[in-house]
Amino acid sequence: MIFFVAVTALVFIAGGIIFFRSIEALYFAFGVVLTSGLNAIKVFLLERTVNRTLDMDDPNTGGNYVKLQYLLRYFLTAVVLALVALVQIFADPPFINVIGAILGIFTLQISVIIVRHMKFENNPS
Repeated sequence: MIFFVAVTALVFIAGGIIFFRSIEALYFAFGVVLTSGLNAIKVFLLERTVNRTLDMDDPNTGGNYVKLQYLLRYFLTAVVLALVALVQIFADPPFINVIGAILGIFTLQISVIIVRHMKFENNPS
């Protein structure tokens, strides 16, 4: 999964280099890398959550743990997006492109679609 997050990020960065052709391409790439790195951390956290939940005996405890970890992952996303917004407001010039950060957020969803498509293509049953 993390491999496809990285590949999707590289495709976005290549597109940003072709589109901007200036120093703004570097800012775009930094936004993509920042939020794609966040997505890689979220994949590790999700894997850890699933493994720990499967080891729990009480379903109520497991359910509460999953909900808490879900909120933690989205809180991390909110913190990173708030930092991007603060850079846009206070930095002169802003060194993170908002569009790059937003596209970087979508690398996880795109990689999930790719992995699911590959899974069904290899095993049609």
